[in-house]
Amino acid sequence: MADIGKEVQRAAAYLTQGELVAIPTETVYGLAANAYDEVAVVKIFEAKNRPAFDPLIVHTHAVSEVKNITREVPDVAYLLAERFWPGPLTLILPKAEHVPLLVTSGHDSVGVRIPRHPLTLDLLRQLPFPVAAPSANPFGYVSPTTAQHVQDQLGSRIPYILDGGSCAVGIESTILALNGNEVEVLRLGGLALEELEEVVQISKARIKTSSSNPAAPGMLSSHYSPRKKVLLGSIEENLNLVDPARVGTISLRKNFPQVPMEQQIQLSASGDLGEAARALFSALRSLDEQPIDLILAEPMPEHGLGRAINDRLQRASFQG
Repeated sequence: MADIGKEVQRAAAYLTQGELVAIPTETVYGLAANAYDEVAVVKIFEAKNRPAFDPLIVHTHAVSEVKNITREVPDVAYLLAERFWPGPLTLILPKAEHVPLLVTSGHDSVGVRIPRHPLTLDLLRQLPFPVAAPSANPFGYVSPTTAQHVQDQLGSRIPYILDGGSCAVGIESTILALNGNEVEVLRLGGLALEELEEVVQISKARIKTSSSNPAAPGMLSSHYSPRKKVLLGSIEENLNLVDPARVGTISLRKNFPQVPMEQQIQLSASGDLGEAARALFSALRSLDEQPIDLILAEPMPEHGLGRAINDRLQRASFQG
């Protein structure tokens, strides 16, 4: 049986030496480097083939550490942190002078969060610096929710993967921009809007995408995409337009008799959107490996984590 303590210490040693480490979080696996070391941060962009205009999220282990990463922490940030950290929430705040512009893609603000995974929290406590960590996958592809996903795609490019099992949430963090008392959603994610609205007022209408120079990660119109084309809409209707033997399907809990069973994935037999979120990226990866031409996906109910699942499916299916 692996010695978890030694594995965390090994990960800390690599990060301290300026190397990359894949780390588990409750959302997806991240590709971490010392957030204050520009040379190390460059390695993230190189390993992922990530464009420099797409900013990174900085991870730390305690609310008290956030003031070292930012110039200002408004009252609403403390309110949100008290309720939702550690957890799948990223806050965009004015960056401290010593946070490299490479991390923020030139923006004067930085995304910060405290992840909920116990291994990564232990790791962050051992480090004298926070880590910058986007998802640990080639840029634009489906995010990894297991250590094996990381190994399959980035294993040859990074020295170490800290294996923390399967991710409990399975989709990236919700990102909020804080402008005074106004709270703007930049990315839907693992924290449902209904939960946030118990604490703050959310401007839902301002959720948006960007084709370049996004203010936060995951805002690009095309993202989280498998190699196979994804068509989002009514699966029943779209099956009339294609050869059912050559497609895969992703639904909440429906079966389609005309499609081979091994090419169908139901995200949650009980209709649980949390379970569906955990299964989404693995479903896209699984169908991407099948001998099919097209992935048909149906929208989820527009509430709770269904909104974030639909966001990921829309970006995966975006054709420009």
